Parts: sequence; structure tokens; C-alpha cells
Amino acid sequence: MKSPYDIIKTPLITEKSTILKERENKYAFLVDSRANKDEIKRAIEEIFKVKVLAVNTSYLRGKVKRVGRHSGKTPDVKKAILTLKEGEKIELFEGT
Repeated sequence: MKSPYDIIKTPLITEKSTILKERENKYAFLVDSRANKDEIKRAIEEIFKVKVLAVNTSYLRGKVKRVGRHSGKTPDVKKAILTLKEGEKIELFEGT
């Protein structure tokens, strides 16, 4: 069984995710690409001690980038957007 800290990689802090957090009590995280919704839900509930109502995931494929004549590819990532129970929140950083 995977550790919750292996499943949840990092919080995704963007302008869009901040608006989701304020308006709809939704939080975005980058997660392990092999994790399913149940594993993500259990990991968040165990790490942050909150009740998760829904988990929406999306798989973002990396893009091919070029620098001069050399080409490479940005990594593929899986993103999870979690809806929390009303009144609960996740303290990601001090002051949020």
C-alpha cells in the first residue's frame, strides 16, 4: 500500500485554483499518475484531517518544446480537484 505522501505530490497554486478555493471550497493538487480517486480521497483525508465530498481528476499530457535544434518534452502530470465538506478548509501555508 502506498503512503499518502507518495500519492499527493504538491498543491497546485494558480490564479484559477485560488478562485475555486474561495468560491466553491475546492482545492487542486498534483498527484501520482497511477493513483485512483479512492486513493487520492483517503490520502487527503489522512494528511489534512478533512472530509472530502468529491474528487475530479484530469491527466495533462506534456508538450514537446524546442530550444534551438534540441527538442524535449515536459512531463505528464495528473491533477486532482477536491471538493471539501462545507465549513472545512485546508491550511496549505501560514496565513491562508
